[in-house]
Amino acid sequence: MKSIAIIPSLTDHQNIKPDLTPLLAPAAVAAVRRFHQSLPDYQPTPLVSLPGLARKLGVGAIFVKDESRRFGLGAFKGLGASYAMATIIADYINAAEADLNYAFLTTPAVRQQVKDLVFITATDGNHGKGVAWAAALFGCRAIVLMPRGSKPCRAEAIRAINDTQVEITDLNYDDAVRRAAQLTAENGYLLIQDTGLAGYEDIPNAITRGYTTMAGEALEQLSNRGIAKPSHVFLQAGVGSMAGGVLGYLTHYYDHNPPLTTIVEPDTVACIYKSVSEGQGQPLAVGGNPETIMAGLNCGEPNPLTWPILRDYASFYARCPDWVTELGMQTLAHPEAADPAVVSGESGAVGLGLLLSLCTDQNQAALKQQLQLDGDATILLFSTEGNTDPVGYDAIVKQSL
Repeated sequence: MKSIAIIPSLTDHQNIKPDLTPLLAPAAVAAVRRFHQSLPDYQPTPLVSLPGLARKLGVGAIFVKDESRRFGLGAFKGLGASYAMATIIADYINAAEADLNYAFLTTPAVRQQVKDLVFITATDGNHGKGVAWAAALFGCRAIVLMPRGSKPCRAEAIRAINDTQVEITDLNYDDAVRRAAQLTAENGYLLIQDTGLAGYEDIPNAITRGYTTMAGEALEQLSNRGIAKPSHVFLQAGVGSMAGGVLGYLTHYYDHNPPLTTIVEPDTVACIYKSVSEGQGQPLAVGGNPETIMAGLNCGEPNPLTWPILRDYASFYARCPDWVTELGMQTLAHPEAADPAVVSGESGAVGLGLLLSLCTDQNQAALKQQLQLDGDATILLFSTEGNTDPVGYDAIVKQSL
């Protein structure tokens, strides 16, 4: 069985407070939350407590933010896609920031102005589904490119939204992103991508800002339970837009003193881990066509816009084989004692799988101690997707633990 690898941050968090983008400060993203609250069917997703599992693992508390219920999409990605698309439309029609709400952006007059807009993106699945959904909300169209090896069921789920055009390419994810950018230049499309490219920052930054709604909800839900601050956060990363956005928000919220945060990636495509361990402060790519069941995390190049946050404010970086997320999925589907079940897909459960391994494997005892996973630990996890690959999900969770 392939093993987990974890490295600590190289940043001196005690004595160095690096620059932190103001775009992710709570006051700066308050308008993002207001926009999401204007959308049909918006409601905060559940924050699930797992006290039975916490007792079993010897930690104080475990909370899982369950994004399987977000906007009926089965994943959190609609947060970023909808906000970014709204900013693009507002700019296109010269609307004021105060008009950034669903009611105004879907008036007949605005719909008439934007009906011919075509958005394009590359995706491993959930982001493309979010883009297709947002385009349908605003009366536009979307084109979605997917990398080689994408599951047909994920492509069909996107096509089912407004008959969206989807192509599974013969490219890896990062090259599919570049192909989407090329088609944008050739055809006058609007690129809505969750990673930065040369001269392309505003839209990926808007997507990242969109994800802060999820973090803000979680902190409010913890506060309602009398918890001022989680001691630990596990954030999974593909390009690192979600992880960087949430960590940036937490770092602002807690005055440059975020919880002990571990960035978690598939071991075959751990570009953040590689960048920390080998990059001398610079982001590095993982090339080729790596394979992992964690499709939403199968990205070989860090988002250069969120990379500095992950480099400077995370505490640990982990690369995990697929069995780690399978363990997390199975545990959430078959909970301990009276704990509620959580439907968590391959890209959603790897953080819990890592926590389980650290707390139950005697070979990981030193790492458990280094990460301070003890009876005082209050742990926050983000299950970023639900059952987005039904056949694969059932095959995994029906295995005996």
